[in-house]
Amino acid sequence: MHSVDPTTEMMIRSVLAYAENRLRLDPVPLDSGSRDPAELDVALSGLLGDEGHNPDQVLGVYASTLAPAVISADSPRFLGFIPAAPTKAALLFDMLVSCASIQGISWLEAAGAIHAENQVLRLLADRAGLPDEAGGCFVSGGSAANLSALAVAREAAKRRSATLGRRWRVIVGSDAHSSVGNTLRLLEMDPLVVPTADHRLTGDAVAAAIAADGEPESVAAVLATAGTTNAGIIDDLAGLADVASRHALWFHVDGAYGGAGLLAPSVRAAYDGIERADSFVIDPHKWLFAPFDCAALLYRDPELARSVHSQDAGYLDVIHSESTGWNPTDYAYHLTRRARGLPLWFSLCVHGVRAYSAAIESAIDLARQTAAEISARGYLELVRDPQLSVVLFRRIGWQPADYAAWADALLDDQVAFAQPTRWDGETVARLAFLHPQTPMSLVRQILDRMARPA
Repeated sequence: MHSVDPTTEMMIRSVLAYAENRLRLDPVPLDSGSRDPAELDVALSGLLGDEGHNPDQVLGVYASTLAPAVISADSPRFLGFIPAAPTKAALLFDMLVSCASIQGISWLEAAGAIHAENQVLRLLADRAGLPDEAGGCFVSGGSAANLSALAVAREAAKRRSATLGRRWRVIVGSDAHSSVGNTLRLLEMDPLVVPTADHRLTGDAVAAAIAADGEPESVAAVLATAGTTNAGIIDDLAGLADVASRHALWFHVDGAYGGAGLLAPSVRAAYDGIERADSFVIDPHKWLFAPFDCAALLYRDPELARSVHSQDAGYLDVIHSESTGWNPTDYAYHLTRRARGLPLWFSLCVHGVRAYSAAIESAIDLARQTAAEISARGYLELVRDPQLSVVLFRRIGWQPADYAAWADALLDDQVAFAQPTRWDGETVARLAFLHPQTPMSLVRQILDRMARPA
């Protein structure tokens, strides 16, 4: 299985040819084959067993049945959830990273890869205004990053007040990412949810919540969101940083989706205060055009994070003897780690940061144009002005079933993938823009289809 023989040669030619064709798709189609488990079972029947099969046969099943059953998140027609739009450069280098089998846990094993990754982390830290000593690592996604950062926040709180007899709490807004609640359960911490009328967590609201709380000493951290997933709202980062500083609380900023706006001059002022974060998350596989799975986790004080996450075992002693080295495994809960930051590094080097800024600005501008188009149509109503690249709106008179039928028809007709969401208990429409090649003509087509009954 590990030698280069005629079968391997066949696989190399076939798989690389398939990858070439996929990379050359411009634009990438949505694809919507059968997702019926019974039909997929029939197509895959007999492939997994004691005996092997011709690689072209297996690849053929993937190409004809499995791939069409995957909705392509990198299509400019993918406007639901949070899309992805990896550059061709990043995708190509991701293949190289996989072929190289880089075990990116330590400087000893992967100094070159880690050094390149750290250059990207430094770029992001500089854009956020974090100090020169800030650093961290790339993890699989925002969930892993939030878990790792809040574990450090909990440890910082313990060191500040080791005598506390109850569970630690984290102040969050009502629109914090779903991973935050799961993270707090895993860490045996509790959320102190501070609701706000306009869904934007503010320093004044948090200060009032702390003043009214019966046990403020149990609060370990304030968690702000720089671009909520549902609506793209940036919390009051400066005000929240003030409150966190006043009460000696850890200040964590979840910018998994929206943090890329730091590179967009038109919205950069909305992030003022992020430079005071103790930890910061941004997912390049979202709005920085990297492949899945890639999240950047940064700490103001990496040494504190290392004291929490560094793993101790006899066989790991050697990686810690490299006094000048940087071990990504020391800054999150992981050990095994692919060098997932390298595709972003390659693409940034190839295209330059200015091109990234322009691509991010294009999505922001598309959201603004979409909002204007919605406002001009009598049968539609804007829920709120977009701050980043997510647009929420309602079709006057529609019920939840109407939105579902609209979304299903868009996908069935391969027009777009756009899913409704909930806002203040109401079902509304939602379009999330990331791909710089999504045309305004497609937006108009989507909105036109809402003029008639779903």
